Amino acid sequence: RCTTPALSVLSRVEAKRMDPSTQFGVIASREAWADSGITEIDPDRLAVAFATGIGGVWTLLDAWDTLKEKGPRRVLPMTVPMLMPNGVAAAVSLDLGARAGAHTPVSACASGTEALHLGLDLIRSGKADVVMCGGAEAAIHPMPLAAFASMQALSRRNDDPQGASRPYDLGRDGFVMGEGAGALVLEAEEHALARGARIYGELAGTSVTADAYHITAPDPQGLGATRALKAAMFDGRIQAEDVVHVNAHATSTPVGDKPEYTALRAALGNHIDNVAVSATKSQMGHLLGASGAVEAVLTVLAVHHRKAPVTINLENQDPEIPLDVVTSARDLPAGDIVALSNSFGFGGHNAVIAVRSV
Repeated sequence: RCTTPALSVLSRVEAKRMDPSTQFGVIASREAWADSGITEIDPDRLAVAFATGIGGVWTLLDAWDTLKEKGPRRVLPMTVPMLMPNGVAAAVSLDLGARAGAHTPVSACASGTEALHLGLDLIRSGKADVVMCGGAEAAIHPMPLAAFASMQALSRRNDDPQGASRPYDLGRDGFVMGEGAGALVLEAEEHALARGARIYGELAGTSVTADAYHITAPDPQGLGATRALKAAMFDGRIQAEDVVHVNAHATSTPVGDKPEYTALRAALGNHIDNVAVSATKSQMGHLLGASGAVEAVLTVLAVHHRKAPVTINLENQDPEIPLDVVTSARDLPAGDIVALSNSFGFGGHNAVIAVRSV
């Protein structure tokens, strides 16, 4: 698991007191913070918005095993702070000394994107100058895998794990679970300019909506996703023609991919035919509550470097999803451009961010 690489960044004591999901989150936030170049900041103006979909599931299940095998006195005293969903946000806050709030969006697979929505709101409302935003998940454990398999959400291509995640392909049969973390330093423009920061992009608009349709199935018409897309563009004063790239949610499930296409066409009209769409879960799997944060990093870097990430395993594209999917290296246009990143989660959660080039 992440214990070995974690020890190259975390002390042995730190790692021992963190669930694997928190280890991922703290490591990602440290890397993002170092890259930001921030050396001084008022801790009362620094906030954290770090998401998870499940929380410390390894800690919880290990503690249950200990209880059964060795009795209650052997359950570790750090069990509760290690398993609680806000553990990663709390750990990042402690690590950075952030005192303007440590928030934990928990909205299933939309969690990481919702963290950015919250972070932008904190800055716009004047409650923080800088927000460490992100998401972390570590749920590759027999029990969560069995639970997702029981609901027929996972791919059954066990003989071909590398080719199992195939968004938009006619042969798609479920997602492949991934784990990890993504972190981004969100900073007020005037604060960033005053210190001469390297700016990768502008978080121009965000949105969250709810389907109120079904606990696990998406609205087949994509109505909630459509509203989220339109709301994010409205929030960022973005026209459909401004959008050149979409990092799609695209989990490779039979029921999930098509409603997202329906929503994209409803929100962008026929302009969607000119938009480069990347389904990055084909390469890294589905990181659940961390997926939106990691994909936000990819979206920002796509805009910054003008390169759209490649979708793999698309061998026979579903004719009912006629998107321009990026399957080989592709440059994005010069000039002012906008990219969208979508995240949708069990419970009917929809979250979208819009990233503008700078």
